[in-house]
Amino acid sequence: MNALVTGGAGFIGSHLVEALLARDDKVWMIDDLSTGRFENIAHLEEHPGFQYVIDTILDERVVSELTAKVDVVFHLAAAVGVQYIIDNPLKALETNIRGTEIVLQQANEYKKKVMIFSTSEIYGKANHQPCAEDDDRVLGSTTISRWGYSSSKAIDEFLALAYHREKQLPVVIVRLFNTCGPRQTGQYGMVIPRFVKQALLDHPLTVYGDGQQTRCFCDVSDVVSGVLALIEEPAANGEVLNLGSDEETTIEELARRVLELTGSDSEIEFIPYEKAYEEGFEDMRRRIPDLSKIRSLVGYEPRISLAELLERVVADFKR
Repeated sequence: MNALVTGGAGFIGSHLVEALLARDDKVWMIDDLSTGRFENIAHLEEHPGFQYVIDTILDERVVSELTAKVDVVFHLAAAVGVQYIIDNPLKALETNIRGTEIVLQQANEYKKKVMIFSTSEIYGKANHQPCAEDDDRVLGSTTISRWGYSSSKAIDEFLALAYHREKQLPVVIVRLFNTCGPRQTGQYGMVIPRFVKQALLDHPLTVYGDGQQTRCFCDVSDVVSGVLALIEEPAANGEVLNLGSDEETTIEELARRVLELTGSDSEIEFIPYEKAYEEGFEDMRRRIPDLSKIRSLVGYEPRISLAELLERVVADFKR
């Protein structure tokens, strides 16, 4: 197929571009390099099936021209990472809401299928675990930037579902849970690359809060496999699906595993949330995806364990 990947120079986007090209699909990509990196796609520059545009999805004319060329749009372009959202709240809201609106408008103009990449932040600080797609959302005050990000991605989902219901636009929404792997940077708050870099430099591993909060980390190759299975499945149209791993670990245990794997002599340093982020920052104690829906729909199963994922990230940083 012919595919457009918005945010294709980002961590996840660049892996998806590679996977599409490996299937002999033709790929167009747009990225403004605000959080993506050109080096993620530089090795694809001469590929005959690949074309890229360095521009913003807020440019409606460019998005229209690209959408007209393809069969499907993978919409990943977004402001991402807790630290980036807190530092750039206005840009995050504009990119996530207006950008998605433009992508959906142009997809509807040409009646092209769209996959919207959403986030586990949708669930907020809900205590019920694991998180199922139809669970209630529990959010904090509007004075906390984090919940602005969660709300902007919820608006993206509402927009996509409205286009599906009113305009019969084929849309699929995937909610990603802590996707990690080679090429990911810790610059915007992602914990595994931050820990690995700190360990290799013999710097203290900075754990926010008491370290007993738990998360589930999924290798990017498993995420891409799930994405490609869903885009080919007609029954996924109009659906919201969790995508990730359900192997749970505490953040303190994650830090200790990184130290063991790297052989680092670094200490673990516990930092209060308000010092790491902003006054009043809230975090959730657990976040685990319920994967039963995607398992039943396309037989999805994460293949790469947390141990192997950490080995892949450490090897990538050493390179």
